Amino acid sequence: MARKVLMAKQRALFESKDVGREQKKSKTSFYKELSGLLGEGSDNLTLAGKTSKIFKLMAMTRDARGKLSLLLDATGHQIFVDGLYNGDVHPGNVLVLKCGRLGLIDYGQTRRLEKHDRLALARVVVELGKRNVDVGKVSAAMRNFGFQSRDSNDVNTAKFAALYFDSDAEGKKEGFPTPQRWLNHLNSVDPMIVVPDPAVFVARTSFFFRGLGALLQQQLHTSESWRSPAQRSLCAEGDYQGLYNLGLTPLPVDDADTSG
Repeated sequence: MARKVLMAKQRALFESKDVGREQKKSKTSFYKELSGLLGEGSDNLTLAGKTSKIFKLMAMTRDARGKLSLLLDATGHQIFVDGLYNGDVHPGNVLVLKCGRLGLIDYGQTRRLEKHDRLALARVVVELGKRNVDVGKVSAAMRNFGFQSRDSNDVNTAKFAALYFDSDAEGKKEGFPTPQRWLNHLNSVDPMIVVPDPAVFVARTSFFFRGLGALLQQQLHTSESWRSPAQRSLCAEGDYQGLYNLGLTPLPVDDADTSG
């Protein structure tokens, strides 16, 4: 039954182009299908019994989302503040302790970011995490990190940045149901000819989390969680350009993010 429930989640996920913003459309069909699955093979299961199981599953989902959010925040701290992170955070490498805390195991896929790479990546994530994203600033940060495309198309470069370090929601909006198809499309417009090595594993880690979010019917945007530790990293290194005004240093009005 667990496999069928998972398949129901996946079908509901791909019914909408952006699950995070169109969840309401898919929830009704999902719960209707899930109700049938929970009652399958049990003639004695009442509607109340089905409802009870559905609410238990919803509670488990909320709990799993909370744990996923915590792991995402912890990984962001490792990447941007520590510069040393576990890049293999799949469910088999996460322990839920009796006290409720989470433990990470298997550090065979640990990666270290040098200072200049860590700060360059932080600038990309800070720009991506703003409510009103400036395509020019994102693409400039990507090039500063070491990305190079054939035609230096700012719009396409910003879309690459979002795919690698945030989400593929825009690809779904444009009719590309998977990240791979969206990547193929972006490469057909203006291929990325240089991808810096330090970016690869961070992007892989972002995809890991977004895949887990998809199973929980979430359209995760990793830059929203990682922007805070990225800002802290830049502040600690004395680079305040374009940062959210934390009340510690005065910023020009144009540079401050007033999105709230």
